[in-house]
Amino acid sequence: MKIATLPEEFQAALPILETIEAAGYEAYFVGGSVRDTLLNKPIHDVDIATSAFPAEVKALFEKTVDTGIEHGTVMILDHGQGYETTTFRTESDYTDFRRPDEVTFVRSLKEDLKRRDFTVNALALKRTGEVIDLFDGISDLENHVLRAVGKAEERFHEDALRMMRAVRFAAQLDFKIEDNTQQSIQDNAALLANISIERTNVEFTKLMQGRAATYGMLELLKNRLNLYMPGLENADIDLIGMAELLKVAQPTDDTQAWGLLVFELGLTPEDAGSFLRKWKHSNELIKTIQTSIALLNVLRLGEASDWELYMTGSALPTAIVVANLSELQLDTDEIAARYDQLSIHARHELAVTGSDLMTNLDVKPGPILGKILNQLEHEVVENKVANLKPALLYRAVEMMEKEKK
Repeated sequence: MKIATLPEEFQAALPILETIEAAGYEAYFVGGSVRDTLLNKPIHDVDIATSAFPAEVKALFEKTVDTGIEHGTVMILDHGQGYETTTFRTESDYTDFRRPDEVTFVRSLKEDLKRRDFTVNALALKRTGEVIDLFDGISDLENHVLRAVGKAEERFHEDALRMMRAVRFAAQLDFKIEDNTQQSIQDNAALLANISIERTNVEFTKLMQGRAATYGMLELLKNRLNLYMPGLENADIDLIGMAELLKVAQPTDDTQAWGLLVFELGLTPEDAGSFLRKWKHSNELIKTIQTSIALLNVLRLGEASDWELYMTGSALPTAIVVANLSELQLDTDEIAARYDQLSIHARHELAVTGSDLMTNLDVKPGPILGKILNQLEHEVVENKVANLKPALLYRAVEMMEKEKK
């Protein structure tokens, strides 16, 4: 097969291939960018594989960065772009099921491609547009099949994360997992316990945002991978529910995806925090989801107060998206409108400051000052006092008098 017109991302990188080939080495575009080009999808990272060893690559270009030179990867900097260029290699045993004990650089493209995970990812593209397909990857692309290169068990023993990648690609590409590959995932699912939660997180997050996320989630369950995922070991029913939701709901970012999952799991904000920390999420994502869940739990039982909406703050958009995706019977437009109409949306919008209170009320920094500011904030949000400086100072005087009694 030959691609008549290379995407502009490849065209921009052609000088890299030409320079390497002019020095007598082989060089190809490889990986997901080739697959996505053949699927008429946008491509992102352009990866290059070459028969040149790292030192030989570095000698050909003025600007390089050793991004993973021990594994043969050098970043070539060209016209403001960085291109990861990796030497053809073979790998020894994977005693930890994550990384090879030893990497050997070779001059053979076939030896390099046969260590890759799936046939659709084991394609190479010449600068002329000719596709090198040594493992029938094009046929699998055409038939929407995800098949391991060679023996699936060997691929999964090399890197157990590939089992998660299988269900993730199934979700993203809407590809069916080939029977032998499927069986091998089931047989080797326990190996996922050897993989860092950060790496598993990346794949699971992408799965939940895939266009065939329902299929991917059901494949994950069928293969019992959830038994080795924190907090999901006994969540089959909830994950089936999540799969059903994903038929009609497609999260568009990580916070939405995990917020929807946490809501489907029925976790309290406190339990959500514990669950998400096990997955090594950022404090920002955790706080946003906890705050969103707190509001949704209130809204499921009745109407939220202005103060509850105010305290949701920047997490409100996530709460609204999760409510809509989970098909809660809520008037989210009205909720958003109520939030917009609040007198203030943050403490700094109060018409008085701590300095104003200290100057006008002769109050010193301390618990009383903080208590007054908190009470003013609360009353402004609930429209008990206008957010005007004279009104707030007058109300603060009343609070001070009460404190003295």
